Amino acid sequence: MSDSTLHDEIVLEQKHVDRVYSRLARLRADAKQAEADGYQLAKVGNFGSLVERDAMVFHAARRRHTFDSQHEGLVFGRLDLRPDFEASDDPEEQAWANRARYVGRLGVRGEDGEPLLIDWRAPAAAAFYRATAARPLGVIRRRMITSFGEKVTSLDDDLLDPSAEAAAELRVVGDGALMAALSRAKGTGMRDIVATIQHEQDLAIRSPANGVTVVEGGPGTGKTAVALHRAAFLLYTDRQRFAGGGVLIVGPSPVFVQYIETVLPALGEDSATLRSLGQLVEGVNATREETAAVRAVKGSLRMRKVLRRAAEDEPADSPDGLRMRYRGTWLTLSKRDAENIRRKIGRGSRRNEVRGRAFGEILDHLFSGVRDELRIEQSRFDDELSDHEEFRTFLRRWWPIVTPATVLSWLGDPRRLRRYADGILSHDEQRLLARSIKNEPSIDDVPLLDEIAELIGTQPKPKARKQRQQQALGLVGGQSRERAIRGADYRDYAHVVVDESQDVTPMQWRMIGRRGGAASWTIVGDPAQSAWAGNAGEPARARDEAISSRARHEHRLTTNYRNSAEIFEVAAEVIRKVQPDLPLPVAVRSTGIAPKHILVGGEDLRPTVVAAVTELLSEVEGTVGVIAPEAQARDRIKSWLRHGLPAEALEARVSVVTALAAKGMEYDAVALIEPAGVENARTLYVALSRATQRLTTIATRQWR
Repeated sequence: MSDSTLHDEIVLEQKHVDRVYSRLARLRADAKQAEADGYQLAKVGNFGSLVERDAMVFHAARRRHTFDSQHEGLVFGRLDLRPDFEASDDPEEQAWANRARYVGRLGVRGEDGEPLLIDWRAPAAAAFYRATAARPLGVIRRRMITSFGEKVTSLDDDLLDPSAEAAAELRVVGDGALMAALSRAKGTGMRDIVATIQHEQDLAIRSPANGVTVVEGGPGTGKTAVALHRAAFLLYTDRQRFAGGGVLIVGPSPVFVQYIETVLPALGEDSATLRSLGQLVEGVNATREETAAVRAVKGSLRMRKVLRRAAEDEPADSPDGLRMRYRGTWLTLSKRDAENIRRKIGRGSRRNEVRGRAFGEILDHLFSGVRDELRIEQSRFDDELSDHEEFRTFLRRWWPIVTPATVLSWLGDPRRLRRYADGILSHDEQRLLARSIKNEPSIDDVPLLDEIAELIGTQPKPKARKQRQQQALGLVGGQSRERAIRGADYRDYAHVVVDESQDVTPMQWRMIGRRGGAASWTIVGDPAQSAWAGNAGEPARARDEAISSRARHEHRLTTNYRNSAEIFEVAAEVIRKVQPDLPLPVAVRSTGIAPKHILVGGEDLRPTVVAAVTELLSEVEGTVGVIAPEAQARDRIKSWLRHGLPAEALEARVSVVTALAAKGMEYDAVALIEPAGVENARTLYVALSRATQRLTTIATRQWR
C-alpha cells in the first residue's frame, strides 16, 4: 500500500465525516434553541407552564449533552457489503440498502432523512462486530476510522470476503482494526471498545435482555468492557424499561469505579448508577480492605444469625427497670418484666418499626398494676404518662431508635460478641471479627450494615416539600429525572451489572440482590481470579439466591487482548501451580519484550522501586500501575514515589494500588512490588496480568 493510496482514502472518508459533523452541529444548534425556547415558557406565570418549561429544557439539554459527549470519534467504522446482500426487514437496514454503511456513536440522518450514520447498537451495525472471514455476513471490507477531533487521522481495514467481485474495486489499507487499537497507550480512564468489539464479545453484549447473562473469561478478554457496552445496548434498545427502572453497575473498588466512569457517557448514556461494593449503602463510602481471613468471616452467610441476635439485643445503657411516682402511687417495672416485653415484641420483628407497640405493652403492664387503685380510664392514663418526662426518658433508653452502625459496633465488644456468635463462629473467628469492627468501616462491613438495616427497619421519613417539587419538575441536583427520583437508597433497579463477580462474598450478594429483586442481570468474572477463602460453595449459593430462577445465557471469552504473550506467560505460570487444568485465554500478540524480574536486598528496595518506575515512565506513553501486596506497603511506596518522582508524572500517569484493588484495572506498564507478599496465587495472577506492554517485578525474596 502506497502513502498516496492511504492519503486518497483518508480524503474520501473525511468528506463523509465532514457531512456528519455538519449535520450534528445543526442538530446541536436546534437543541440549544429548543432549550432557550423552553425557558421562555416561564413567562406565562402559572405552575403548568413551569412544569412544561422544565420538561422541555430537560429533554433539550439532555439531547445537547448527548451531542457534546459523542463529538470525539463520532464516526469510527464503515462496512462495504456485497451488492447482492439482502437486507432484513429492519427499517434501518432498509435505509442503508445499496450503500456503504457508516457506524458511529449516534444515529444521524440528514435533513431529507438520508441516513448518514448508524448507531453502533442498532441491528444494522451488528455485522461490524460479528462478521469474520469465515462468516462475513455479506461484508466485503470492514474499515475502522480513527479521528482526532473532526479530522480523520488513520484507517485500518479487514478484507473479509476477497472472493466477492466487488472486492477488486475496494482499496484496503492499514494493518487491521483490532491490532491497531491494541497497540495504543491507555489513558487514566478505561477506553470504550465500541470500535473494536469482537464477535464473541458482541454476542454477549447483545444477549437477550431478560434473565441473567453470565460472561466469564480470563484476564484481558474484555469482560468489563462487554458489561458496560451491554448496559449501553440495553438502554438503547428499551430506554423506557431500563432508564426508567434504572441500571446499577457494581464494581469491586472506588479505584475501579473511577476507572470505568467515563465509558458510558462516551457511549451516550449517563443514566446508569455506578457504585463500588463499599458504596452501596447510603451514607457509607468504605475503602478499607480486610485480610482474606477476616473477609471469610464477615462475608460468610453465618453472619446472618450473628447479626439477627445482635439486632434483637438490648442497648448497652438499658435502664434497670422503672420506679416513678404518679398520682400519689408508685409505678414499678422490673428489669425482668421489661426484658420479657422486649423479647415478646422484638423477636423476629424490626425493632425500629415495632417501637410503638413496645411502648404500648409497657403502658398496658403499668396500668394493669394500678387499675384498681386509681380508677381512671386507660386512655387518660396513657396520655398523662406519655407526657411525663421521666417516663419518656425511660422509654428512650429502654427502646431507642438504633442505627445499623450502632448495632455493628456492638460486635466489637468481645462479651457481647460471645453471646451473638456462640455456636456459630469459632473463638479465633470471634477474635478476628471483634478486632476488625473496632476500626473504621471496611468494604466488608457494608453488607453487614445493609443486613442490619433489614433486620432493624427504619422509621418512615416524610419527603421534603421542596424535593417533591424538584422531582416533579424533572431535575434534582443536576441529575437526570430518573436518577433523581430513584434516590440514594433505591432498591428496584431494572438491570444490575456485577463486575469481578468471582470476588463478591455471600453477604455482598445478599446486599446486591436486595437492589435487583425484579431486575435482569449481567454478571461478569473469572473464577480463576477468586480470592475467597471461606466455604467454597457459599458464594454460588448466595448468588443463585440473589438472581433467583431466572433463565441464564452463558458466554465464554477466550482471547486475551490486553497482555502481550510474554507478560501473560508469567501470570499463567503462577495460576497453573494451583490449578493445572484451568482453561486460560490465548494472548494474541507478541512484543518480543520479556518481563523484568529484579531481586534486591531490603535496603535497596526503595531506590530500586523509584528507578524502575522512572524507567517504565520513559518506555511507555500511557499509565504505569505500581502494585503493592497490601495497604501498608502501598502507603509506604506512595511516600517513596512522592519524594522520588516529578509531581506531575505521579499525578497524571502513576497509580499505586494494592493487589486486591488492581482487579479489573489495566495499565500500559506495571511495577509489581514484593510478589511473595501477595496473599494468594490467584490474587498474584491478577496483579501479573494488568500490563499491556511492560511488566517489572521487584522483590527481596524469591517468589517464582
